Amino acid sequence: MNATVMVIGYGNDLRSDDGIGQRIADEIASWHLSAVKSLAVHQLTPELADALANAELAIFVDAYVPSESFDVQVQSLSPAVDHAIAGHTADPQSLLALTRILYGHCPPALWVTVPAVNFEFGDRFSEITETGKAIALGKIMQILDKFKNFWMKSNPC
Repeated sequence: MNATVMVIGYGNDLRSDDGIGQRIADEIASWHLSAVKSLAVHQLTPELADALANAELAIFVDAYVPSESFDVQVQSLSPAVDHAIAGHTADPQSLLALTRILYGHCPPALWVTVPAVNFEFGDRFSEITETGKAIALGKIMQILDKFKNFWMKSNPC
């Protein structure tokens, strides 16, 4: 079965909290949901447009530096052609725009961001980011449940 939801967690897993997107993507992959493809990547690249073109929903997961609130945030994304792809890296909006340009369409998309405070070299998360991870996973479960009942389509293998 082809994946209908594409989860892309990104960030630098050698920079402590910055790796939270990848960690969340890995955890979602461990759920073995047949209709969900979850990728953990260091950065968003134009090559991801092909996978996005086949998705019914895209969920991007990344760290953010909080200024006031330390909440996990979920926001809708739209393709933005004014966001240029700099060299070989992109942001979610420009990647969606590229997908639309290349394939004539792109999926609806959400951006789940987790508060992060430690970007030093390391592989451990701060307490704030660990707490945010659990909250983000819960929010993603809710998104999947609202989108389609994925828990009925899971693959135990």
